Amino acid sequence: MLPKLIKYILKDVPQSQEVEISGWVRTKRDMKNLVFVEVNDGSCFSGIQCTFDRGAGIDSITEDALASLSTGASVKIKGKLIPSPASGQAVEIAAVVLSVVGHAPAETTDGIQAYPLQKKRHSLEFLREIAHLRPRTNTFGAVARLRSRLAFAIHRYFQERDFHYLHTPIITAGDCEGAGAMFQVTTMDPKEIAKQVSSGGVDWTKDFFGKQSFLTVSGQLEAETYATAISRVYTFGPTFRAENSNTVRHLAEFWMVEPEAAFAELEDDMALAEDFLKYVFNSALEECADELAFFDAHVEKGIIENLRQVANAKFTHITYTDAVKELEKAAAASKGIFEFEPRWGCDLQSEHERFLTEKTAKGPVIVTDYPKEIKAFYMKLNDDNKTVRAMDVLVPRLGEIIGGSQREDNPDKLKSRIEELGMKSEDYWWYLDLRRYGTVPHAGFGLGFERLIQYVSGMANIRDVIPYPRAVGQAEF
Repeated sequence: MLPKLIKYILKDVPQSQEVEISGWVRTKRDMKNLVFVEVNDGSCFSGIQCTFDRGAGIDSITEDALASLSTGASVKIKGKLIPSPASGQAVEIAAVVLSVVGHAPAETTDGIQAYPLQKKRHSLEFLREIAHLRPRTNTFGAVARLRSRLAFAIHRYFQERDFHYLHTPIITAGDCEGAGAMFQVTTMDPKEIAKQVSSGGVDWTKDFFGKQSFLTVSGQLEAETYATAISRVYTFGPTFRAENSNTVRHLAEFWMVEPEAAFAELEDDMALAEDFLKYVFNSALEECADELAFFDAHVEKGIIENLRQVANAKFTHITYTDAVKELEKAAAASKGIFEFEPRWGCDLQSEHERFLTEKTAKGPVIVTDYPKEIKAFYMKLNDDNKTVRAMDVLVPRLGEIIGGSQREDNPDKLKSRIEELGMKSEDYWWYLDLRRYGTVPHAGFGLGFERLIQYVSGMANIRDVIPYPRAVGQAEF
């Protein structure tokens, strides 16, 4: 049987019942006849205090184990659960047996470095250098638990609404976004590739997959094929972008949530996105109260209230054209308010998005009908032939959190758009087939999971909300 987690033991009624815990030592205090050891197993913020009373008699094995004990060591402790006389804790363990499972030296000896997580505050920059140990800190333990609960809430949301979970391929031959920022997958010798390039071109038919292949940037196109067969699907998996962006908002490997629904138009997509975000935020507030209280106190003040406001708000709808008018009006009234001057046709920057949510609407906003030039090829053209049925969901403090659209279901218009952007329609023959055989209106959106965790937790750097960040020049661990 697995050991009982400390989060449950802390809720037990103390009746001097025998208990056994397993975990890692946070602190040890030796006070003559009493030794206090706090143990945490990561199941919650709180550790449990284990009190060893030498006066009551403990065996020599436990005495030796206590002498060798230091912060970070893994232990098993047996004793009785009793009411705690100390303030701030309801129960503690009157411990009698201690087994050290794994030592964590407090000083560097014999070439083994001292355990780096001593009882003091460490910078996030330092903790990124020891990403294999940082989950043992309060901050990253909280992030890990929050990430787990949000992932479960996302699956629960879609499963309860008859969306089928779809595993789309990680290796693909197509570029969903048409931006070209993709990691190539090949078994060919780089020297051979370079030689063929210098000779006029690479013969990819000799490669493992018989054609040029990449790590996926999105599972959307494949999700569309299944949505047009079983009506509602969603993907939730890793995606990759080879963008040379060394910022607090970018990763080369991250997780995406992408629902896709047949017989859905843009209005349905917007309603789904709003309902989804509210559900996830409410789940975080209800199921991660301790973690959010920690983030609110130690990471960013006010995030709990902000999440509540968004979860209870009616999302404002505004077209891109009207949004730009609002931004231009603000720029004219207050020179220098924006670093990037707003104009029709520009891609909205984070500062523009935050202005729309925090100043114009004073709440979450859904912007629709963007210029086709700044959006992907698969988005459905409006009748004006200038804009597409796209939508971005913007929230205060962050800006864009969701991007989606109604997909182009007319095969001729889609083929024309692909060729207009200099892409090869033959590479998307199967995608065009969806519009030739039983085409239907369909829509979906994408949400970057790490951006969501950043928003809910208030963590400033996206590299601190994923276990092992992959970014420019960073593939350690």
